[in-house]
Amino acid sequence: QPEISAQLKERKVKTLDPVMVFFSGKLTWAPLYLLLLGAMIKVHKKNAIWVVLGIILLITVADQFTSGFMKPFFERLRPCRNPDFEGIIHLISSCNSRYGFASSHAANSFAIAVFFFLILPRDWRKVTGWLLLWAALVSYSRIYLGVHYPGDVLVGSLVGTATAFGVHALVQYAFRRKPLNPG
Repeated sequence: QPEISAQLKERKVKTLDPVMVFFSGKLTWAPLYLLLLGAMIKVHKKNAIWVVLGIILLITVADQFTSGFMKPFFERLRPCRNPDFEGIIHLISSCNSRYGFASSHAANSFAIAVFFFLILPRDWRKVTGWLLLWAALVSYSRIYLGVHYPGDVLVGSLVGTATAFGVHALVQYAFRRKPLNPG
């Protein structure tokens, strides 16, 4: 009986592999980003340029802070690069870079989710609420794929969230006449 249970568990893990690779893919979410960008432009009309500039700043800061500063500074090996885990990790995708603290995928996805949550009207909260679930799935996929520890993802999500609040405040400041979250 334990052997059958182990085989079934292994089969479940393998069936999740393509799902997690899909969630982790950078281009997977391009249609969603374009849809959100279109919605944001529709809501903010003439002032959408400030939000577009904010999104560019948002991704640049979140990504560069995690990849350009944190990873080289902390130099924590990814699980897939850690010799202590060799043979234990079920590695599905390639393990390109050496260091993983903090997760840029988590930082970027949470930055986008929280920023859109802040800039779109309250009646969009159901839609933007799903973005937080999306960000959590993207982040979990990085752990599942063996390229990040849970702490990498947690800190990455905090960096992304803080970046979203900071950039939102800057965009609000640039757009002083009227708040960016109508309704």
